Amino acid sequence: MTGSTPAGPVPAGAGTGRRPGLAAGSARPPAEVHDVALLDLDGVVYVGPDAVPGVPAALAVARERGMRLGFVTNNAARPPEEVAGHLCDLGVPAVPDEVITSAQAAASVVAGMLGTGARVLPVGGPGVAAALRAAGLTVVGTAEDGPEAVVQGYGREVGWAQLAEAVVAVRNGARHVATNTDATIPSPRGPLPGNGAMVRVVRDVAGSEPLVTGKPDPAMHAECVRRTGADRPLVVGDRLDTDVEGAHRAGAASLLVFSGVTDPALLLAAGPPHRPDLISADAGGLLVPHPPVTGGDGATWTCGRWAATAGDSGPLELRATEGEDGDPGDGLDGLRALCLAAWARAPEGSAPQVRAADGEARRALAAWGLAAR
Repeated sequence: MTGSTPAGPVPAGAGTGRRPGLAAGSARPPAEVHDVALLDLDGVVYVGPDAVPGVPAALAVARERGMRLGFVTNNAARPPEEVAGHLCDLGVPAVPDEVITSAQAAASVVAGMLGTGARVLPVGGPGVAAALRAAGLTVVGTAEDGPEAVVQGYGREVGWAQLAEAVVAVRNGARHVATNTDATIPSPRGPLPGNGAMVRVVRDVAGSEPLVTGKPDPAMHAECVRRTGADRPLVVGDRLDTDVEGAHRAGAASLLVFSGVTDPALLLAAGPPHRPDLISADAGGLLVPHPPVTGGDGATWTCGRWAATAGDSGPLELRATEGEDGDPGDGLDGLRALCLAAWARAPEGSAPQVRAADGEARRALAAWGLAAR
């Protein structure tokens, strides 16, 4: 199979009936419930050149339990062969056919619109041009070569010269296609400019809105489902606006991890398309059960030994309901309760204030980077 094959719809078995929502949790580890994990890479499997600590071992255990892995990345800089090689170097065995990049999705879309052989100007890392060639498109180097489309993806070497060629080509009538519009990418130094920042340069100067083909468009996840034959896929990602929304649009369940760009404050403010089914510190969450969240009177939500209360107005309140220090499980039960309280009070999403009812709650909020009031 090749990345140039257009993705079809997600199979019926991966449809909307399999999204339980954060309140339901998962009584069994997700690796035992879902047959395939569709893993984002940046911020999930690795940050920069290095693996997220513990994740290669966790993915190995998930495979031992029968879960298959697919790798779905909005980063278009590298071809699948190079991505698979990097994963192998990090201790995550992978082959190119298990990797779906946004460059492949863009190339499929352009080939479908313009036909094979169409002239296309790539902007980005080597993965962009490689995907275009694999889809049967003709790669050109300048605006003067008469490209019918510009495909723009992330590349660390992208600079003024490439952006200028893209602007001229788009002004001359070329279709502007962006592999993704992620504003940032995670790094050991914190978030850095992503492809979306460069796409905005071309959009603003050329005055033309790009066609965006990467996540959250469901084509990438659908293609990975097709390749793996998944019946119960689980999208594992670190971004609300691409991974979680993409899972919703593809009819798949989602696991949000905090090893990349999303933090608890962003999660609490999430609107309905950006609310995951499960949360975890990292991809090790595939291996453990996830507790449910219950709401007794509609204003108070409980998870484990934590309760979160949301009145009609004012801050949400978190308190420990029993025992002394310590939170059994993964340490996120209180955050799960806070999420349901926040989402119940603000169905469309908004940034809530949070206060602690006791010292233990104050320490928990500090650990999640939430200001305790």
